[in-house]
Amino acid sequence: MYKYLLLLSLAAFLPAAGCGGSSNSGAAPGNNPISPTAPNVQAVAVNAGPAGNYVNGLFTSVIVCLPTNPSDCQTINGVLVDTGSVGLRVLASALTLPLPQQTNAAAAPIAECNQFQDGYTWGPIKVATIKLAGEQASSAPVQVIGDPAFSSVPKGCTSTGLTAEDTLQTLGANGVLGVGLFPQDCGGACTLTGSSNPGIYYACPSSGCVVAPEGLAQQVQNPVSMFPSDNNGVIVELPLVPSGGALSLSGSLVFGIGTQTNNSLGNARIFTVDNSGNISTVYANQTYTSFLDTGSNALYFLNSSSTGLAACTDVSGFYCPGSTKNFSAANQGSNGTSAPVSFSVANADSLFATPNVAFSNLGGPNPSTFDWGLPFFFGRNVFTAIAGQSTPAGPGPYFAY
Repeated sequence: MYKYLLLLSLAAFLPAAGCGGSSNSGAAPGNNPISPTAPNVQAVAVNAGPAGNYVNGLFTSVIVCLPTNPSDCQTINGVLVDTGSVGLRVLASALTLPLPQQTNAAAAPIAECNQFQDGYTWGPIKVATIKLAGEQASSAPVQVIGDPAFSSVPKGCTSTGLTAEDTLQTLGANGVLGVGLFPQDCGGACTLTGSSNPGIYYACPSSGCVVAPEGLAQQVQNPVSMFPSDNNGVIVELPLVPSGGALSLSGSLVFGIGTQTNNSLGNARIFTVDNSGNISTVYANQTYTSFLDTGSNALYFLNSSSTGLAACTDVSGFYCPGSTKNFSAANQGSNGTSAPVSFSVANADSLFATPNVAFSNLGGPNPSTFDWGLPFFFGRNVFTAIAGQSTPAGPGPYFAY
């Protein structure tokens, strides 16, 4: 059964203290021909993933190295590329390199409960040098998911009611590469003490794990923001997908915006976001919160009563209309930029009956919100600019396409 996933990190879009923290009928303006061997270009692919059960999953390989010896490295395949979260998270079962543990001033190990919309990842924060294409993020905090040395999950993490995504079968990937809108995965809120702290980071002495403040530099970092150059954002470049789907798909994750000849904005429209990383979508004369997210594997929007789309009875989380339905909406940035979006939703059962795993017309319910998942990215160059970083269109955070 294919995995249902809305991999938008809730921690990544917590308001920061002290900082601003579809299928498509054609390619986007600003489409740049690129060399797959350019030092700022990481190869990505849409396939069934390392567990063989993924639909519309965008995967890549990540090299992690010991921070004290950047030549002592391990390549981790099957890592999901996610513009809806921040930071590298790797399954303990996929990691053989003995990365050093992050500790606080009292020498207590630090761990994290990172919450996505459909589940959570629990595990220690360790330190690694991350290599992607010709770029490098040195001594970056990363999360190791499902580490058996941290098997006791605090109630503050489990009480959310979300599913633990700590194995290959539950996560559907060997890790998550979060290249979203912000430099850290939580921001200023997690530096606070007391009840104002959202409870994402934990100090774990022998007596047990307790919520603890975590400095900005110690939080899980967006590796792109740590690059010496090409560090202001990313572009996801994927080709169009036929209405019946594709067996697999190859594309590029390009680092930097306006820093090289292969990552210019061209005529792409800029959609600035609010402090939570959201834009707006106008549909049927109503305005909804929305965002662009490669980590969500479908177009998740509204519900059956507002769309007229029947929910699947045998596949949780997807729409199964009697025939393919066409829709139109308009995305709006907080800067007033607006652009129409045409998209389609087909019967998920019919799509899953094929051997294909890349679909431009897969949809599912998400009440009161438009989650423009991976189908939105097919046939477009989609830019994600990181908060506080300078770009030719002004500082991030923003989306552009």
